[in-house]
Amino acid sequence: MNDHAYQHHKPPLNRTAWLATIHCLSGCAIGEIAGMVIGTALGWNNTATIGLAVALAFLSGYLLTVLPIVRSGYRFPTAMKIALAADTASITIMETVDNLIMLAIPGAMDASLDTLLFWGSLAAALALAAIAAFPINRWLIARGRGHTLTHAFH
Repeated sequence: MNDHAYQHHKPPLNRTAWLATIHCLSGCAIGEIAGMVIGTALGWNNTATIGLAVALAFLSGYLLTVLPIVRSGYRFPTAMKIALAADTASITIMETVDNLIMLAIPGAMDASLDTLLFWGSLAAALALAAIAAFPINRWLIARGRGHTLTHAFH
């Protein structure tokens, strides 16, 4: 395929960056929600709950990237290097924004699991975190970095 034909079929940068952001959000949300639910259910303080949520968000975010790469035949250490390069900036921004918003919403971190305040705050925080991470994903993809490194494996 010549360069002109490739450019014609290449998806728009904003679409690619948004899909990468949604992929990252999916992984972050799995861990973030699990961590918030576990910490809240156990009555942990904000620091412990956020620490668990962040750790699980990074773990699940990286796993969503690593698994298809490993299934493609790459060894785990190589897949992890690709995931670290592809997702670290996005996950870091998402987790920072998400948790700062949760802390900023009055009562959100102290709300019980059966309240709209807890779930609504968490949903809003995750949505705003995705919006905050979009520019870095777009910037990285435009330069052949970030989630671009994983496209061959999805």
